[in-house]
Amino acid sequence: MEKFTLPHQHGENKNIENMHKELSEVHRFAAAAEILKKLGDPTRIRIFWLLCHREECVINIAAMMDMSSPAVSHHLRSLNECGLISGRREGKEVYYKAADTRESELLHEVVEQVMEITCPQEEVDYHASPQEIIHSIHKYLMEHLSERITIEELAKKFLMNTTTLKKAFKEVYGVSIAVHMKKHRMERAAKLLRETPDNISEIARSVGYESQSRFTTAFKDTYGVLPTEYRRNSLQR
Repeated sequence: MEKFTLPHQHGENKNIENMHKELSEVHRFAAAAEILKKLGDPTRIRIFWLLCHREECVINIAAMMDMSSPAVSHHLRSLNECGLISGRREGKEVYYKAADTRESELLHEVVEQVMEITCPQEEVDYHASPQEIIHSIHKYLMEHLSERITIEELAKKFLMNTTTLKKAFKEVYGVSIAVHMKKHRMERAAKLLRETPDNISEIARSVGYESQSRFTTAFKDTYGVLPTEYRRNSLQR
């Protein structure tokens, strides 16, 4: 086979033969184009993004999207045809979620990164080191103890891959985000029990627990006593 060369030589031509060979594989690019074409609609991208984060039925998707169920079903069919989502039946209801494939995972990441670049929610210091970003994440979490913020939300907000974020956080603080935040939530709760007359349910909500029973279990795991006992003991000192 004759060696491929460019008609105009402008300098470095390293790997040009390999690139030409790849470009000749039209069917591969056509397959990629077909998937991207399915996402060439803002509504479809919104539905795909939603299903990357949670599994839902058509009625709930329609409610969250402010759309009719038939309209949502139309977009779900397109996403399902190209393998970006999957469905499972439970009784009469069908639940949909993003497909557990590398293609779906990559497209999810691309969508979020492009959204962040074109419509940033806040200024991000692109020159900050991973450690500096982790300290910013920690500060943000401490300022929002009453909220349950997911790894995915943090990754999007601070433009850091989820795997890198979890690894870097553990390197800086020695434990996972979940363990670290539980420690701080319990310390804040103990302080409120000692220093305020707030009832247990209010304190639970203020440190991110909607369920008082779950808060009570977590507090006892940490301090060895129930919140009510802890408060009573602190008042007797």
